[in-house]
Amino acid sequence: NRAPPSHVTVLAMEKKPVDLQSKAISLTEAQVEEFQEAFGLFDKDGDGRISSDELGVVLKALGRKPTSEELKAMVGEADEDGSGTIEFPEFLKLMAAKLHDLDSAEEMHEAFMVFDRDKSGKVTPSELKHVMNSLGEKVTNEEIEEMVKEADMDGDGELSFEDFMQFIQMRGLGGR
Repeated sequence: NRAPPSHVTVLAMEKKPVDLQSKAISLTEAQVEEFQEAFGLFDKDGDGRISSDELGVVLKALGRKPTSEELKAMVGEADEDGSGTIEFPEFLKLMAAKLHDLDSAEEMHEAFMVFDRDKSGKVTPSELKHVMNSLGEKVTNEEIEEMVKEADMDGDGELSFEDFMQFIQMRGLGGR
């Protein structure tokens, strides 16, 4: 069962800096697994580190156009050891801290709009598959159907914003 946390994760990385030292980190095992998967989407060359270039590739796949300065600032925010890259423990700490800041309806709507490519107010299975594939996450039609089925609260075969919100909260990704 794959969930689409990476878009929420990307939005988290773009938001205002947080003081990582002041945030208590408490993540479920499922959340750590979700973030490990998201980390893998960013870490294109599999070296265990996210560079500003790798971050840029993912953001561009999501329709964002950050400058190299913005990318360096995003990496710098999480780069505690001064390596110029983000290693998984740094990524995990950043995401845990950011989860607490990701519960505003506006931010959740931004995450939803990444999926809703035709701006219809619903995310279709094909839109979900397109976004996942553009992130390098090769998913089968069966996996997409399973994800939609799990999140589709009203049973219409598509995801409304309400479905999306309930799904994110159900998965413990909303940070409330």
